Amino acid sequence: MATSEAVLQVLGCSLPSLYGSDNSFRKLGSSHTSKSFIRYRKKRGSKYVNFLNWSNTSYRAIRVDHFLSTRRPLHGRSVKCKCQQADSASSIASEKENGAWFVDNDQSFDTVHGNTPIVLQFETVREVKVGEKECFQSNGSLPPNGSVQDDLNRIAGNSIEDEAWELLRESMVYYCGSPIGTIAAKDPNSSAANVLNYDHVFIRDFIPSGIAFLLKGEYDIVRNFILHTLQLQSWEKTMDCHSPGQGLMPASFKVRTVPLDGDDSATEEVLDPDFGEAAIGRVAPVDSGLWWIILLRAYGKSSGDLSVQERIDVQTGIKMILRLCLADGFDMFPTLLVTDGSCMIDRRMGIHGHPLEIQLEALFHSALLCAREMLTPEDGSADLIRALNNRLVALSFHIREYYWIDMKKLNEIYRYKTEEYSYDAVNKFNIYPDQISPWLVEWMPSKGGYLIGNLQPAHMDFRFFSLGNLWSIVCSLTTDDQSHAILDLIEAKWTDLVADMPFKICYPALEGQEWQIITGCDPKNTPWSYHNGGAWPTLLWQLAVASIKMNRPEIAAKAVEVAEKRIARDKWPEYYDTKKARFIGKQARLFQTWSIAGYLVAKLLLANPSAANILVTQEDSELLNAFSCAISSNPRRKKRGPKSSQKTYIV
Repeated sequence: MATSEAVLQVLGCSLPSLYGSDNSFRKLGSSHTSKSFIRYRKKRGSKYVNFLNWSNTSYRAIRVDHFLSTRRPLHGRSVKCKCQQADSASSIASEKENGAWFVDNDQSFDTVHGNTPIVLQFETVREVKVGEKECFQSNGSLPPNGSVQDDLNRIAGNSIEDEAWELLRESMVYYCGSPIGTIAAKDPNSSAANVLNYDHVFIRDFIPSGIAFLLKGEYDIVRNFILHTLQLQSWEKTMDCHSPGQGLMPASFKVRTVPLDGDDSATEEVLDPDFGEAAIGRVAPVDSGLWWIILLRAYGKSSGDLSVQERIDVQTGIKMILRLCLADGFDMFPTLLVTDGSCMIDRRMGIHGHPLEIQLEALFHSALLCAREMLTPEDGSADLIRALNNRLVALSFHIREYYWIDMKKLNEIYRYKTEEYSYDAVNKFNIYPDQISPWLVEWMPSKGGYLIGNLQPAHMDFRFFSLGNLWSIVCSLTTDDQSHAILDLIEAKWTDLVADMPFKICYPALEGQEWQIITGCDPKNTPWSYHNGGAWPTLLWQLAVASIKMNRPEIAAKAVEVAEKRIARDKWPEYYDTKKARFIGKQARLFQTWSIAGYLVAKLLLANPSAANILVTQEDSELLNAFSCAISSNPRRKKRGPKSSQKTYIV
């Protein structure tokens, strides 16, 4: 009863700031001057508030809460299981992080474990005047200007968050009775034959889900995910009698129930990983291990539990991933040489070679910094840490020097001389000025810049890839000036990169003959769709971290406001099509988990910006000094000579 009265008081203009400080929500019309009524009713176990406008007999239903529904695991717990569960981290979870209804201090109800008392089981009608200055507070005084409108907008925003949390929890997967991850999508419209692998737990897809749970103080699911995926790292993986290098993490896995050996009447749960041998295109996931390292660090910084990263098996897993990435090869560059489709863009899109968007140069740099922070000092790690430091310095210099593009750099390329044969050549990669596309000349703002998508001999991919640029800010791969310039460009090109739904995965789209040649006429990657210029709501959380790090959170807040206008109404699509993101994607799954989690992480970080520190990495003084030495030594004139006999790293 007390709770319902509090809600009525809010809606009656007496508690204008009860829901928090963020008022970047969809604005309800304020032009109505007729009397309206607020009616509470129960529908299918949830509560709604109906705003009935008697002047036009229409109403708007706004979801108020989801906390009455009790949480039940998706999988039955009667299954016989022989697996050893990951150690419980329940003792680490802070009770104060349990979700609460409306209030910020999280003291009233526990929405996670279902012990919220049933309230609002009656119908109450209270008269208010929406949008009128005559709306009085309970004490008879006039409320602050717009307080009613702000309260209603906050209720609308909270209702979207409540729905998102409910959907995220419904996507949870259980293994041996414990949560282990979230499936990629739970689209009720997908038939069993059309599910493909969207019922798997993907490493990269779980990252925003894991961050959301960490920010809510729910650590067990992240800990279980980290330790069980680590076990899968050592599995044998072959395709056509060939095995990749040790240390490869799976792209995804699925919990399957199989008959127990020797007893057909009993069953057990097993994890069935996919390392790319079953994926469309048969491409190994290069980014999975890097995301795993980043999540491991975030878990330790969020929970305070460093015992996980200090475990021998976890330390071994980190080293195996690093050995795979740092192995010597034929390449002259410090960037990773990878095939097309080995990251979030998992189809042929012309990003083979040394792509920024493999998230690799950005993710690779981030993972190296995280691993450097977590590796325990011991004799066996000395060579590895030395090689890691050398690679960090070389990678930072290479990306900042050769991948950065702004109006000044564009003019330099335009005046490049070609076919330079010398050790001090300016045009090191023999880039032909005619490669500068007409769209880029018109598109590049006078203030702002970005990291190009790819760099290879005689080839620069000038497309703007969002994830690579945003994560370069997060992991300090770019300088402060470059980071601000990227955000300046996003603001200047808002109508191209955000438009009706954030955020374009790349810009511009491949069209015409270029689309035919580069994608192979891929019917899913048609222009302005899917990975070819589609808009992906999950990128909201990377935008939020990058904006907060540079002390410009208003950029992310504005993008969240755009998303809130339709993402819940559209049923949380995987991606959006068309140049302005007007349509739900042609083949987009609905209720896509990382679209849901990306929105939640953005909201949580905007409400508590300091929490972004679990993801942000900074260069320390040692690396900065080494980087300064690399610049001052002028690599163009570096003396050549025999390689030092000292072996810095043995694979």
